[in-house]
Amino acid sequence: MAQPAEHGGPLPPPLAVVFATVTFFALAIAGLGFTSLFLDADVIAVEGLGQAPGIVGMIGAGLVFAASLLLAVRTQHPSFWSAPITALATVLAYAAGVLFGGALSGADLAASAVAAGTAMVGWVGIVLFLAALVSAAGGVALVRSRGGTPRWRWERDDDAE
Repeated sequence: MAQPAEHGGPLPPPLAVVFATVTFFALAIAGLGFTSLFLDADVIAVEGLGQAPGIVGMIGAGLVFAASLLLAVRTQHPSFWSAPITALATVLAYAAGVLFGGALSGADLAASAVAAGTAMVGWVGIVLFLAALVSAAGGVALVRSRGGTPRWRWERDDDAE
């Protein structure tokens, strides 16, 4: 008699990173939008920079988030302590992206530096840190999980119960 296919096991690290990165972008965009609306404040409050610094900052933050989380979850036993490190690297990458995006758009370098510094230590940095922290912890949990795929009652082995 043929053995049933193995169900379960952790998610492969690259797939977990994809899910966590999509979650990060969703939480970051929603968090920044709602916080901006609630505080009646712009995400990048420096006048004359345009949209390029925010776009470049989010792209940089997403790339650094995915890369640092992939490095963390590829180890034998990924640690949840990698989540705050990933979150901190993500906020720093966002600030660097804002600075670089401001320079690309031709804005004053001092204005770009002010926008990057404000984003890093203000409410924007807090929102991004929390979004990255939750998403990275979820990515680690997906890799560490020993649960299986959901199965219907009739798919389960009666001997296992």
